[in-house]
Amino acid sequence: MKDGFRQQMAWLHTWCGLTAGWLLCAIFLTGTLSIFRLPITQWMEAKPVLQAVPGADAGIGAPVLREAANHLAAQAAKARFWRIELPERAGAPLLLAWQGGGQAMLDPSSGALLATPASRQTEGGRHFMSFHYMLQADTPGYWLVGWVSMCMLVALVSGVVVHKRIFQDFFTFRPGKGQRSWLDAHNLTAVLALPFQFMIVYTGLAFFYSSYMPWPLQAAYGPQPDAYQRYQAELDGGTTPAPRARGGAPAPMHELAPVLAKAEQLTDRPARRVVVEQPGRAGMVVRVFGPADDNARTGAILSPVASVAFDGVSGAVLEVQRPRADADSDVHEVMKALHLVRFGGWSMKWLYFVSGLMGTAMMATGTILFCVKRRKKSAQEFGGATARVYRVVEAFNVAAMAGIALASIGYFYANRLLPIELAQRPAWEIRAFLLIWLATLLHALCRPPARAWVEQFGIAAVLCLALPLLNHFTTGQNLWMYGQAGDWQRAGVELGAIGFGVTLAYIAWRVRRSWSMKEGRP
Repeated sequence: MKDGFRQQMAWLHTWCGLTAGWLLCAIFLTGTLSIFRLPITQWMEAKPVLQAVPGADAGIGAPVLREAANHLAAQAAKARFWRIELPERAGAPLLLAWQGGGQAMLDPSSGALLATPASRQTEGGRHFMSFHYMLQADTPGYWLVGWVSMCMLVALVSGVVVHKRIFQDFFTFRPGKGQRSWLDAHNLTAVLALPFQFMIVYTGLAFFYSSYMPWPLQAAYGPQPDAYQRYQAELDGGTTPAPRARGGAPAPMHELAPVLAKAEQLTDRPARRVVVEQPGRAGMVVRVFGPADDNARTGAILSPVASVAFDGVSGAVLEVQRPRADADSDVHEVMKALHLVRFGGWSMKWLYFVSGLMGTAMMATGTILFCVKRRKKSAQEFGGATARVYRVVEAFNVAAMAGIALASIGYFYANRLLPIELAQRPAWEIRAFLLIWLATLLHALCRPPARAWVEQFGIAAVLCLALPLLNHFTTGQNLWMYGQAGDWQRAGVELGAIGFGVTLAYIAWRVRRSWSMKEGRP
């Protein structure tokens, strides 16, 4: 009975892992890249590299805030909202934005208008996040990701059952042994990142619990569109204020300087962002947001942003939201924070990044191991079509691993090569990503498997290594400029591309070397 159970688990592990593994490789890789979605978005927007602005670190005075309000009123009097981003470091300007995509920059010391940041329209790093949870396919993709995530949970549990010596195998790696080496690599990456993989898949499913299982919520709160909002308000203790009536008669805005000072006094945190809702109307609301707490220092998982809402006309306080001491008791928010790595600072982001790459490698080695075993000993599971089926499986392996890497770097190239004036430019960048990924599958079906691996990994490596050059020739920006301006987030994107390029080139070389040795070629 024990052997029969383990054999059943082995079958379940193999076929759940294989059928879901192709999409999971893409989901894990894009999810791993989305950890740094903000730096990726900044790089893809290609805003000018700013040099130090005198007085940027001295605080924002009342005249500068008045100039910001006047500029917003002149440029976007009828917009539904305005946003003012206060500088966080020396050399950063005061950023203004309004509904419709309009932007402007002010000198934080004088309020003078600076050169408008010519930003490329792009989905940026948000594309990797969206693809990660819905494959850019709206509701069908959303449910498909949920299904393959459940398959991964099954594969993880059955994999632990199947490998009796899983921890012993973790300390064993025998390179150059064919199938044995692939199994060792699979075990190594699986065990090392096993807690992370269980956590990230489970929290990903729990993140969307109200969508995957909406019926309990609908039974308790009704099928109305605002059922979830009423449910969340009840969880928060009913503190969410009633929405203010929109519109109203024209009315002047209260001075921003005393509003910011009051918000900082009430929350004991510096102001970082100001959002003005319904500007210029009687129902105007000014919301002042503080910075995210340094939970790497506090040790908390949740770090809600403190905010204060003011009546935009009178300056009266409408609502104060302070980070709660018991915030970590909110299970759903903790699940979201764990999945989105909203804690621990940059150190935790890098830990997630490395663990995500190891999870991708675990699934990649597992699907490759399937083909290696079947090439060695086929049970003719599909009769006369067995060879053709496994040929298609190999092509899907290539597209799922080498192809998704090539499509991801191709997305960056589309950002730089598509005309800036192109209509629906962000959508065309995403289409380029999907079309390149489809092309890698067609290429893998047409080429011998070994050649397809080498060619796709090789092309991806060249594109990664050449990305800084492409950026320099298309925007005039480069690593040296980023470093001089202290813009290490955009510099990190290019350094990361170089690191990926070196890694992919090494993989292509190893595959080419192994293929040549098998054919007896030098």
